[in-house]
Amino acid sequence: MTLYEFMKGGYIDSVQYPVSTGKEGNVFYATDEDGDPLALKIFRTSTSTFKKVAKYIEGDPRFRGVAGNRWKLIYAWVNKEFRNLQRYMEAGLPVPEPVTFDKNCLLMEYIGDESGPAPQLKDVTLDDPTEMYDEVLSFIIDGWKDAHLVHGDLSEYNVLVWEDQPIMIDCGQAMTNDFFNAKDLLVRDITNVNRFFKNRGADVIGLEKIVDEIMNGTDDDEEEEE
Repeated sequence: MTLYEFMKGGYIDSVQYPVSTGKEGNVFYATDEDGDPLALKIFRTSTSTFKKVAKYIEGDPRFRGVAGNRWKLIYAWVNKEFRNLQRYMEAGLPVPEPVTFDKNCLLMEYIGDESGPAPQLKDVTLDDPTEMYDEVLSFIIDGWKDAHLVHGDLSEYNVLVWEDQPIMIDCGQAMTNDFFNAKDLLVRDITNVNRFFKNRGADVIGLEKIVDEIMNGTDDDEEEEE
């Protein structure tokens, strides 16, 4: 019925085939009325998914009062990813553009072409690992400073590479940077990204230096002047 509402609302014309499976749901290749591709993410409503997302919903100040009910939490999770994508986009970060959502379904920009979705970072051969590292690291820094969000699960599995550019995905668990353990999530993201790129031969920046830049507002231009 949710997909029918998307069709009736003119958002999609058809849902064709799955393009990826994830921890929270599956992503399907869909098309709009002009035949242009869209990504349809259908979130699971199982008990295991409920247990995983509960801590990220109940702890988010944007979703106070949503607790206990499994269906309400899953729907809030979809709402949360939609809003997180909006915030990242408004801050100028490369993420799939969100289109609409309802219940446990999220419709967004499709990253890829007719031959398949964009590959995950883990599957890409990097011509310049350090350059790619700097771009992915900017997701963390600019996400915190400009979108006031911390992804919380950023890794080579949650970054797509399309036309040599990284694009951040799976933003449902991202928390506002005033969340009580936002710094712990920040450290997790930096550690994951540093680990991956160090193994690929990139020149990585130390964890403490990155955290200091984010928390204390150190600016690259100021460092160059020094």
